[in-house]
Amino acid sequence: MRVFVSWSGGKESSLALFRALKTGLHVEFLFNMLDEDGLRSRGHGLRKEIIDAQAKAIGIPIVYGRASWEDYEREFKRRIKELRNRGIESGVFGDIDFQENRDWVEKVCEEAELDVFEPLWKQKYENLLMEFINNGFEAKIISVKSDLIHDDWIGHPLNWEFIDYLRSREIDLCGENGEYHTLVTNGPFFQRRIEIVASKKVVKDDRLLLEIEDFNVI
Repeated sequence: MRVFVSWSGGKESSLALFRALKTGLHVEFLFNMLDEDGLRSRGHGLRKEIIDAQAKAIGIPIVYGRASWEDYEREFKRRIKELRNRGIESGVFGDIDFQENRDWVEKVCEEAELDVFEPLWKQKYENLLMEFINNGFEAKIISVKSDLIHDDWIGHPLNWEFIDYLRSREIDLCGENGEYHTLVTNGPFFQRRIEIVASKKVVKDDRLLLEIEDFNVI
């Protein structure tokens, strides 16, 4: 089956891609939604250049939509319909728990005449994180809710030390409520890895972010 993977750049979309490939699906595209200016990813606020670098390091082409939050659904549907017209049969998504997210995905994909594959759905958080770490994925913490997670963890690897910290504070281990976001820099399907060369911490609303200023694909 020819599929696209909904790509945030973080751990869930990476693990969904990993499972899709293991299942034998033919992943032809990654798909990411940008802000209306086309400069940053709508979900995690990553610069487009970084998402481009991930796709290059993985070796799978990426396509983009551009929208405000108000126009998000319309643009999302327009772009996945274009993918369907190019022979794509299904979309792969990294939802775990939230039924409203899955309902939305199934609705827009049905309207685009696409199937949906949700390989992480209702999986135990610790099992997903164990699979992620044990299979050699590497990721950095790039965004946290500043009232929940100390700023020392910004730029820190996603590893058991960080997971134990979350557990000690009774914080959702996968950050499903937006407690934290990650940037995956290497993994089993990466042909090259991303090296962060320069970065700084910035505050935006109630979040602390890692603003990546320079990076290499090596």
